Amino acid sequence: MAKYPKQLSKKEQETLFIEFVQALTALKSPEEMAGFIQDLLSKQEVFMLARRLQIARLLYQGLTYDEIKKNLNVGLTTIARVQTWMQLYGEGYRTVLERTKKKDAVSEPTASWKKFQRRYPAYFWPQLLLDELVKSANVKQKKRILEVLDKVKEKATLSKELEQFIKSTDL
Repeated sequence: MAKYPKQLSKKEQETLFIEFVQALTALKSPEEMAGFIQDLLSKQEVFMLARRLQIARLLYQGLTYDEIKKNLNVGLTTIARVQTWMQLYGEGYRTVLERTKKKDAVSEPTASWKKFQRRYPAYFWPQLLLDELVKSANVKQKKRILEVLDKVKEKATLSKELEQFIKSTDL
């Protein structure tokens, strides 16, 4: 069973937050920031935060809840939560949206991501290899790749279960 740390005092929480912000401001480039975020957050957490920013951007542009729901395939509650947060505390959102608005018009995000991948090819070689395999695969080969990926997911689940079992037996 997981052990939770003691509750932090308000002062300790503020100190941790300040240290976190200082770590962020110490990063000099988008590549450094991407590396830090990748080390710090899971893929699901990154996706969740990126989706919130996407929702905020569309709200900022004046789209309706229904348009955002249709474009991003998100629930109305999620949109409402982001809208409420922006109305109550949204200075950070607005700052980021204003500063990235000009960049959005100038550069396409996928182009900068591709540039980042080219700059650090060793880090992305499994993904690049898979991309090439999928591009060159026929239908039968693609089905086989999907089967292998399903097995990998099963192994990851089994691995987690085994780890929990080992921890629970206190060897």
